[in-house]
Amino acid sequence: MTNAKQPSMFRRFVSYYGPQRHLFIADTVCALILAGIDLAFPIILRSLTGGLFAEGPQAIMGSLAFVAAGLIVMYLVRTGCKYFVAAQGHIMGARMESKMREDLFDQYERFCFSYFDRVNSGDMMSRVVNDLFDICEGAHHLPEWIIICGIEIIGAFIILFTISPELAGVMVLITAVFVAIMVRQNFSMRAVFADNRKKISGVNSQLQDSLSGIRVVKSFANEATERAKFRRSNAAYLQSKVDQYHAMGAYQAVSALMTGALYTAIVVVGGLLIAQNRLSAVDMATFALYISLFSSPIQTLVDSTESFQKAIAGFKRMDEVLATMPDVQDAPDARPLEVTDGAIEYRDVCFSYKDVELGGREPGRPVIDHLNLSIRPGETIALVGPSGGGKSTTCSLLPRFYDIDAGSITIDGQDVSRVTQESLRRAIGLVQQDVYLFDGTIRENIAYGRPDATMEQIREAARQANALEFIERLPQGFDTVTGERGVKLSGGQRQ
Repeated sequence: MTNAKQPSMFRRFVSYYGPQRHLFIADTVCALILAGIDLAFPIILRSLTGGLFAEGPQAIMGSLAFVAAGLIVMYLVRTGCKYFVAAQGHIMGARMESKMREDLFDQYERFCFSYFDRVNSGDMMSRVVNDLFDICEGAHHLPEWIIICGIEIIGAFIILFTISPELAGVMVLITAVFVAIMVRQNFSMRAVFADNRKKISGVNSQLQDSLSGIRVVKSFANEATERAKFRRSNAAYLQSKVDQYHAMGAYQAVSALMTGALYTAIVVVGGLLIAQNRLSAVDMATFALYISLFSSPIQTLVDSTESFQKAIAGFKRMDEVLATMPDVQDAPDARPLEVTDGAIEYRDVCFSYKDVELGGREPGRPVIDHLNLSIRPGETIALVGPSGGGKSTTCSLLPRFYDIDAGSITIDGQDVSRVTQESLRRAIGLVQQDVYLFDGTIRENIAYGRPDATMEQIREAARQANALEFIERLPQGFDTVTGERGVKLSGGQRQ
């Protein structure tokens, strides 16, 4: 479910530059200086060739030290700017990436069970890791490349036009033809890069699924089956990469052909102009220097297409998540739950899974149909029935892991849909069917529901769960590391 009032994808992306505006401005200034210095050298060389270097040995020796000092200062400034752009520019991108990763993780934490029923965890991990790296590279490099390359292209053209309008006109005509071809190729590459992101997500999903279930795989000697499944997803990703590189190869080839066409035009048209005394050899040499300065930025922009397409594809996938509103949300006037006696009542409750098949049920088919259930304070209730009968679902509706379709559920007369989710879930103790322990110590796992619990409270909780005795027998006691999903403990110990 998306919200129409959410900001556009472009505005959301630009907002991440806000906290880094000081670095962005400094990076932009350094990029401008770099472009200016690169444009200045051919002009300086042309002036020296037609001026100072034509005045004789004595004049040259008298001024060469000042020329050298000026060039040294100019390139020391360029070195400092280059360092800032390379270092601080990447730091800016890394900070943006870090903030995006936090926002994406926070959004995942807001979603209820229904989202995780629909979306594979490998796909979610791909969005957090692979996609955000591509976005970071684009966030840093693209503005820098646009500024530097744009100034160099425009500046070089203006200077070349002052040297020889005819030669500059031929150059612009050739460039315009090739740029039109490359822009058309650019649009055709978008689908290729989008498909590439989906395929790597598929690889991550298959990898996560196989490794998470490795004990089941080995129990049934199904390694060959898992290898075959992984190879299928990996082969699909490989084909996507092959298609990507074919597209990039064609793009690069057109760019290289453009550079060759420009140099050929310089030699042919420039030679004709020299023969007609409309262009000097020095001006033609200067023109050739600026052609390199003109074509190199175009080549850089061509090369940046891959980064741009990856960044756009990655941020679009991220934006899809950020624009999705959680199915379960606090009411605008939600208040904290106040538990007095602990009386629970289900009144005419109806529920069905909307868009995902769970437990063999069809989406939209009622799982709970007009359920009425009253649980008095201190009373123990057992729900008995066949698998898929809705027992776990009934329990999941109380802490609002899913929202009911009709009816109401109350705790001490307070409708659970009118209280905050945090206060509701903190008031409920829940033991899942699928035992999950975090990769930390036993003490941290016991205190997970109450991080500020004292050691005495943790020991008392372990005693009530009949776990204190075996915990104290472990070499590190409560500081024993459980491992991922508690694999370092036995099944009974995890329970």
